[in-house]
Amino acid sequence: MQKCIFCKISNKEIPGHIIFENEHVLAFLDISQTTLGHTLVIPKKHVEDVFSMTEEDMTHVFSIIPKLATALKKTFHADGMNIVNNNKPVAGQTVFHYHVHLIPRYSFEDSFNVHYVNNAALYTPDSLSELKEEIISNL
Repeated sequence: MQKCIFCKISNKEIPGHIIFENEHVLAFLDISQTTLGHTLVIPKKHVEDVFSMTEEDMTHVFSIIPKLATALKKTFHADGMNIVNNNKPVAGQTVFHYHVHLIPRYSFEDSFNVHYVNNAALYTPDSLSELKEEIISNL
């Protein structure tokens, strides 16, 4: 894709701080550095989002993530790691080339926050069972 910034990095048309590359996958430092060591992992093949990924594409991307996460943890002495993937604008995707964020975590007060809401009171065992069956019917 001509205008995709991640394709341009992958094709070496523009610079990127690449920390890993093989035939299928590229990992490079995110220029935003949400936390020290923030890294993006992408398939070299242009794929817009998780809904366009094949199992093979996903296998290539996720096969390297443990190695990269461990290297980031060791390099920066991180206490933890968020592994984040946003798909479609409503979920926060801003670059439409599939990518996974590896965000090292150093403290509860560092510059990244994830907030989950507990909506358990809104669901009963029966309504969860119905949701489950609805999802299974679409697999």
